[in-house]
Amino acid sequence: MVRQGSSVTVTGQRPAAGPARGPVRDGVTGSVRLAGVSKVFGGGSSAVRAIDQVSLEVPPGEFTCLIGASGCGKSTLLNLVAGLEQPTSGEVSVSGRVALMFQEPALFPWLTAAGNVELALRARRPGRAGRRQRAERRQRAAELLDTVHLTGFGSKRPHELSGGMRQRVALARALAQDADVLLMDEPFGALDAMTRDLLHDELDRVCAGRPLTVVFVTHNVREAVRLGDRVVVLSSRPGRVIDEFSVPIEHPRRIDSAPVAELAGRITDRLREEMSHGAR
Repeated sequence: MVRQGSSVTVTGQRPAAGPARGPVRDGVTGSVRLAGVSKVFGGGSSAVRAIDQVSLEVPPGEFTCLIGASGCGKSTLLNLVAGLEQPTSGEVSVSGRVALMFQEPALFPWLTAAGNVELALRARRPGRAGRRQRAERRQRAAELLDTVHLTGFGSKRPHELSGGMRQRVALARALAQDADVLLMDEPFGALDAMTRDLLHDELDRVCAGRPLTVVFVTHNVREAVRLGDRVVVLSSRPGRVIDEFSVPIEHPRRIDSAPVAELAGRITDRLREEMSHGAR
């Protein structure tokens, strides 16, 4: 999905982060700002406070990972940024266009891989249905599939593709929306370790070549350190920002490297501390 955000002025100092993936990231304009955001579902005695007084800024070009225990409100936070939910209180501001990528690829099974990408291109520029426009969309869809290393698979339908390939199509579809901010809700959580590692490399490569700001939700601490410029830790329900870790590890990174493992261990200790506190 995609929505148009409203322009905001990002204030405050950018947290220290790891080296940029590519020079184009310096020209990114997309950003996200949450100020005192809370979300309550239901009312009365059955009301559930999912997140509470969350303030967070994601500056242009940063890859921010959100991590926390199950049920801490990570996905709710992403849905608020995407506009799928409205905050009970507080303000959510987004600069630029927003695209959302889910854990499940959610491809249309009756369309080919190229057809799924072309559908996003049509939604991006509605009303353009001429022969020339259709040819331009086909060419652009093929280019995007090339970008995610699916050259030659445009004519395949989702059931003919592996899980990792379907997620590549979903990524190509998200890129088709010309988004400035890419929201990713555990997009690799259902994949095996090897496929996930390969898609980490793909995402690194895509981010290095495009002006993108990314907010990535995961429950995998090593994945967060492997990908992120910054890891934001949320408390148990209701979700609050309880800690942040910059990731000053040069790219390319490996998920099993010593620096990634060391920082992931520190973040895991912080999560364990929070979960123990919540259990008491």
